[in-house]
Amino acid sequence: MIMNLLEARRHDAAQTGPTVSAAEERLVSRLDAATAVFVTTAPRLSAIGLRMLGDVGEAEDVVQETWLRWARADRSMVISPPAFLAMTTTRLAINVTQSARRRRETCAGPWLPETADRGVSPETAAERHEAVEAAVRLLLENLTPAERAAYLLRKAFDYPYRRISEILHLGADHTRQLVRRAHEHIATGRRQPVNAAAHRRMVRTFLAAAQTGDLAELEALLAADVSARSTTATRG
Repeated sequence: MIMNLLEARRHDAAQTGPTVSAAEERLVSRLDAATAVFVTTAPRLSAIGLRMLGDVGEAEDVVQETWLRWARADRSMVISPPAFLAMTTTRLAINVTQSARRRRETCAGPWLPETADRGVSPETAAERHEAVEAAVRLLLENLTPAERAAYLLRKAFDYPYRRISEILHLGADHTRQLVRRAHEHIATGRRQPVNAAAHRRMVRTFLAAAQTGDLAELEALLAADVSARSTTATRG
């Protein structure tokens, strides 16, 4: 569908000849470049959607919506397009899952918010910031630092378990167990106290990663939290 739309745009441009403006030519060129990046990453995005939703049709819908978001995004601000696209696909898939949960009256509210958009109104930006704050609080309340780190890196950014184990200095089998436990703890809705400073720091770091696709700071923060928890437990 994506390629068909672009081919139709090129065909229209060819038919109109010299009446095509330079601005329209630049738009087609930018869309061509965006498409090349997207097509390269699409198999990974499809795998993310299918793994999270378990339905081919729903996964395809999520990937298509990811393309629409990518086409409209300010791509000049994106440092890592694959990470940006994976995060967007994951967020959309989680929104689908959360919508189903709301219909079953079991759980409400997406935990991965909209990617930052420079063109939104102050009111919309404030709403999105509140959504991030609520989502991060949910993770802090329900998951240990290790569970939170493994779950975010695996589910939100499609990190291989081997890479997660390197970042967190844990065994690959252990990281798999952490992701499974995170699923269970989110579902059961356990609650633990949340440190206000830690909450603000995680919100800021997550928003930065969502806007740029640069995950280095988020990786460092998650790893530091895991290390700090491990050190405290050892001393205790």
